[in-house]
Amino acid sequence: MKQGIYTITENRPLTADVWEMRLSGDTSPLTAPGQFINIKLEGFFLRRPISVCDWDEAGLTIIYKVVGRGTAAMVAMGPGQRLDVLAGLGNGFDVGKCGQRTLVIGGGAGVPPMYGLAKALLAAGKTPVAILGFNTESEIFYEDKFRALGVETAVTTVDGSYGVKGFVTAALPEAYDYFCACGPLPMLKAVSAGTSTSGLLSFEERMGCGFGACMGCSCETKYGSKRICKDGPVLEKEEIIW
Repeated sequence: MKQGIYTITENRPLTADVWEMRLSGDTSPLTAPGQFINIKLEGFFLRRPISVCDWDEAGLTIIYKVVGRGTAAMVAMGPGQRLDVLAGLGNGFDVGKCGQRTLVIGGGAGVPPMYGLAKALLAAGKTPVAILGFNTESEIFYEDKFRALGVETAVTTVDGSYGVKGFVTAALPEAYDYFCACGPLPMLKAVSAGTSTSGLLSFEERMGCGFGACMGCSCETKYGSKRICKDGPVLEKEEIIW
């Protein structure tokens, strides 16, 4: 974990309530896809934890959904504005554990870190297969980004307005040897039950500190209580107590 000042270079809408923000700054603390940053916002006591979608030597990309006053304030931010950021938080996905044909499953706000994971799998010579889940067609984002990587991509919508009708489990293929997933708890539980292989689950959780000091985001596992922000957010399928 490292604290630094990052500069906004772009902040644009992807859907009615989902925005993509590009930040320039030190990305050396980022070591694995699925890690997150914690942003300090003026006028708010707690920082806002947001997963990293992608990064390179020049900066990083985050995608955030407007769900409260903090993220609503981020919408008004523009290029040149500087942010106090804690970077390199969480463990992220271990690409070495992934199989040759790994499912990358994202639901809603859980889609962004799966993009970075797909790129990392490709760089490791592995074949990611993406399943992106949304409620309806108007909420879909980044399908084109995954396809541009050459990744086989399925999109599901709960109402059937686009792609496969149903939840992400409705699009599970027959051939795969591992999976990684990020999304709301009911989705992760369904994926865990519906998959036939081992896998990694990235949990979304409300956080106080974001680096393991407050114990406010604990999860029960077979090995005792684990902190989502510090020991996670990525945990193994077999260790979760649902």
